[in-house]
Amino acid sequence: MVAYSSGNHAQAVALAGQILDIPRVIVMPADAPAVKRAAAEGYGAEIVAYDREHDDREAIGRRLSQERGLTLVPPYDHPDVIAGQGTAARELFDEAGRLDVLFVPCGGGGLLAGSALSAEAMSPGCAVVGVEPAAGDDAMRSFRTKQLQTVKNPQTVADGARTASLGSLTFPLVLQHVADMTAVDDRALLAAMFYLWERLKLIVEPTGALGAAAAFERKIPIAGRRVGVILTGGNVDLTQVAGWLSASRP
Repeated sequence: MVAYSSGNHAQAVALAGQILDIPRVIVMPADAPAVKRAAAEGYGAEIVAYDREHDDREAIGRRLSQERGLTLVPPYDHPDVIAGQGTAARELFDEAGRLDVLFVPCGGGGLLAGSALSAEAMSPGCAVVGVEPAAGDDAMRSFRTKQLQTVKNPQTVADGARTASLGSLTFPLVLQHVADMTAVDDRALLAAMFYLWERLKLIVEPTGALGAAAAFERKIPIAGRRVGVILTGGNVDLTQVAGWLSASRP
């Protein structure tokens, strides 16, 4: 298998390959947090590094797939991946019941699209809201204009949401099933992340705290409503914490 990802998807593919005892190659940005690379390598994956600024990770993945005869497993733009990522929301509805609002982090839109489909099936009327970092708000702009927008290598602490655009499958699903999109800046994102660490004792990486940040910032009216938040990823690079603390303070 070959996949292009810097976080959860990379580790999932690496672990699946280890269990199946098959080759697994991960195309990962050279500047990805060391903790993410170490986790994928810990599952026996070969890492192929690329430059976010100049290289096309999807093209590298396709080339490796063809040259080595490996199955390409994309991180979001595939029906099975969308369905699989949607089980996060399904499990939440199973445990919590119906919700009025559900905040979901958004990068390439797989988790968001899958969560929206789960909400439609299990909690009709639940408004699913996608949340991006403000520096990489391509999905929000796409949602507003109804035309696919892109962003190039956005500079944000939300490493897992630095995707260039929604996918050919996720974009129409987001348009059809998502109620709204919003974005939060890095300061609010880090403040939410540290709140989760300090008050709830949940170690969540910056990308994983996007939904919580939008809820805390009241990006969508939630007073008196039953609200759910999807938290994704605990890939925390402890060497970055001091810098994050400085950036999160006014």
